[in-house]
Amino acid sequence: MKINKYNSLVFALLFGFGLSSQAQTKQWTLEECVRYAIENNITIKLSELDVKNADIDKKDAFGNYLPSVNGNASHSWNIGLNQDVTTGLLRNQTTQYSSVGLNAGVDIYKGLQIQNTYRRAKLSIIASQYQLLKMQEDISLNVANAFLQILSYKEELKVKKEQLSIDEKRFKRSEEMVNAGTIPRGDLYDLKATIATDQQAITVSENNLLISKLSLAQLLQLKEFADFDVIDDTNAKDENNIMAQSPIDIYNKARETRTELKLAQTNLEIAEKNVAIAKGAYQPTLSGFYGFNTRASYSDKVVGVDANGDPILGGPDPVFQQFSDNKGHNFGFQLNVPIFNGFSVRNNVERNKVSLEKSKIDLEQKSLDLQRNVYTAFTNAKGALNTYESSTITLEARQQAYNYAKEKYDVGLMNSFDFTQAQTLLTNAQSDVIRTKYDYIFKIKILEFYFGIPIVPIITK
Repeated sequence: MKINKYNSLVFALLFGFGLSSQAQTKQWTLEECVRYAIENNITIKLSELDVKNADIDKKDAFGNYLPSVNGNASHSWNIGLNQDVTTGLLRNQTTQYSSVGLNAGVDIYKGLQIQNTYRRAKLSIIASQYQLLKMQEDISLNVANAFLQILSYKEELKVKKEQLSIDEKRFKRSEEMVNAGTIPRGDLYDLKATIATDQQAITVSENNLLISKLSLAQLLQLKEFADFDVIDDTNAKDENNIMAQSPIDIYNKARETRTELKLAQTNLEIAEKNVAIAKGAYQPTLSGFYGFNTRASYSDKVVGVDANGDPILGGPDPVFQQFSDNKGHNFGFQLNVPIFNGFSVRNNVERNKVSLEKSKIDLEQKSLDLQRNVYTAFTNAKGALNTYESSTITLEARQQAYNYAKEKYDVGLMNSFDFTQAQTLLTNAQSDVIRTKYDYIFKIKILEFYFGIPIVPIITK
């Protein structure tokens, strides 16, 4: 017999969870799940590094205001036939030469490019912080959805187990009724099939619950997730009374608080600074410079001539005296005026203008998307509430119908097939209530999210 790979995986996971089910000591709350995900999610960690890089870029931009200072030193040997600098004669000698220098330069005016680069760097930090916050918010919503999915499967499993317990009790009661001759033995076979179906439904629900727990554990980046579980919280109330708000009020509040709009606005301001920086290349630049240098020679120098006309060599002057005697300074200003550069400056300006227009369109699109998302979320939440209330009313009616059918079945006025149908309708109604309840809770969370109410308060580092 072939074994399905998916079933094998589920069996392995069930086995792993089953081994440690006795060791469960902690049930996670929604707030704990969200905070843990924010602190450990890999994507968020990468975004935090982007914030640090933006801060480093800001320091680089500030450094453009400061002068550049560089020192240099060299020492060389020259061995062999060399021309004496004093007599002009060629002779074999070893010459050592040392030089020391210091150069400094500062940009005095550069078309305001330095100032605009620094302002852009500060905006880039803000943009990276908004990007980090948006990732945290997205992770919070994903965790909340996975958390509520677990609760939904938990309640569904509870209903299925209760139904199995009822059917097993009914089976025992039916055996007594069969022995007493009240109902036919064929009804007992129907109940056996019903119990088998209940057990199969429990297995499916257990698998769904297991997979949902595994999904949330992986979303949290948990290394040890065999005994992972969440705390039961089945409250389906609109605690913040968000449904009392109108869609336009929620949208207006979202325009003030939503991170994606703030990020798009900041990117627009960055694009404006890029245009200003590019235009700065049209203007002249003025810089100042200063240089200091000195040198010393270690070769013997000619101090006189003997009777035969040969040079009389003496030792070199003291090194520090040479450095003092040979020192020099140079300083001044340098003006560069751009005249023609193959249209590179103009093309760069035009390129950044195009990026600016794209940023404007992106901001407008983000605003339109937000408006559509808010109205859609409000409509979905309202529809989910109506569906939940309708399913609750349906459940009450199905429960009454089931109770009536049970009374008739117990006295032999209803056959097993009809009673099973009533029971199936009741089970479906119970499942619908569970599904619609958590669908309503999640849609309320989304609506609150747009209104500026976070899943849990996000603490920035």
